[in-house]
This record gives sequence, structure tokens and C-alpha cells, in this order.
Amino acid sequence: MLPIVRKATLDDLPTLLLFEQGVIEAERPFDPTIKSGDINYYDISELITNNDSDVFVVELNNEIVASGYAKIKTDRHYLKHKHQGYLGFMFVPKQHRGKQLNKLIIDALLKWCKSRNIFEIRLDVYDDNISAINAYMKVGFKKHMINMRLDIEHLDLD
Repeated sequence: MLPIVRKATLDDLPTLLLFEQGVIEAERPFDPTIKSGDINYYDISELITNNDSDVFVVELNNEIVASGYAKIKTDRHYLKHKHQGYLGFMFVPKQHRGKQLNKLIIDALLKWCKSRNIFEIRLDVYDDNISAINAYMKVGFKKHMINMRLDIEHLDLD
């Protein structure tokens, strides 16, 4: 059966909440600042129902096998564009990876942004997440800026 790309509905929330935990689990090894225990990154209901965002899913044999969202954000006043399309929540369960499902999601998100006259697209990815970086570069993204951090809690500054 062919994969079906569609907008998510609130009925999809139980699966999407599981996917969110999958994203968090995948990102914890890359980010020591993420709290332990149960956390949430997103307000998925808001992303589904807000006019300035949308969540897309891929269905295969009546099972949701990929997700992602696009959100229109007002950008910084000194940039050439006033708004950006921010992408996030890209997730494919392990058993479905390697089937180009994430590309289907990204294509749908980019079409959604373009239909809203949003042409500047951004996303965040951990510098050590080489497989994600490669996947995004494969669909045309380029590295743009690196966000750096320093934990000074135990650093002797005297």
C-alpha cells in the first residue's frame, strides 16, 4: 500500500503524543540540559488547530508512521523576510526508517509554507545528530548558524 500524507487531526493525538516522547528520547543523548522524567516539547493540539501552524502525518496501512509540523513565526526585524516557516516534530519510528517518509513530511510542510507565502524555512538540529543533519541536507537544507553553550556551574572563574 502507498503512504498517504495528510494533515493531522485531534483524533491522531494519542499517536502523536507517543511520537513526541520518541523525539525526546532520541534527543536526550545530544542534550544534557533536557530534564529527566516525563516532559513535553510541544502543544500538539495547538499546532493542529492554530491558523499559523499545521501538523502533517504519513499513514501506511492505516498506521501513522511519520510526523512533522510547520509554524509561521515572526522573524527578527533586521532580516530581509518578515516571517519564517519553522519546522519541527519530525519523527519516524525505528521500524519505518529508511523509507523516505521524512521526505514526504518535509515536502508537505514546504508546500504548506509556500501556500502561505512563507519562503524562509528554518529548523533546529543538534550538531552531533549526524543522521538528522544528513537527512535535512539531502532535501536541500544548509547549515546556517551554530548555537553554542557553556555550563559554568562547576567552572572555577576565580
